[in-house]
Amino acid sequence: MKDTADTHSKEVDIYRDTWVRFLGYANEVGEAFRALVPVSAVWASYAVATAYVSADALDKGRKAAAAHTEDHGKAVRVAVAVVDTFIWQTLASVAIPGFTINRVCAASLFLLGKTTRWPLPVRKWTTTAIGLSTIPFIITPIDRSVDFLLDSSLRKLYGEGEKHD
Repeated sequence: MKDTADTHSKEVDIYRDTWVRFLGYANEVGEAFRALVPVSAVWASYAVATAYVSADALDKGRKAAAAHTEDHGKAVRVAVAVVDTFIWQTLASVAIPGFTINRVCAASLFLLGKTTRWPLPVRKWTTTAIGLSTIPFIITPIDRSVDFLLDSSLRKLYGEGEKHD
């Protein structure tokens, strides 16, 4: 059982513990709405998600620098924190979920076109609803898969102790 003092003393990570983390889902929402909005709006959603990923990576680098002020390997620890967070977030928050929602929506729109006589606007809105409703179900499997991928590859280069939190 966790000590309650540990729970209260843990620093809040604005990129993981607050509403800010939802900015990382912007591109999934953009992909879900792709059938209804201009493609520039979808690309803007990727810009928001990428800004979130970059800010989180820089924050983790700043925290690593603060935690290792007297360490001779400080630069390496900071670089590892930034690179690990950036790669993890790019894969788990932008690339894989964006691709997944894009394909779910494309398949949904195609199948609705083949199996229903619904008007195109109804099919597009249905596709968007399907895409949005898919988001909560893909988060954990994608996160765990990216953890496994990085643990099995990149993280072996710099050791298990430096992994993304």
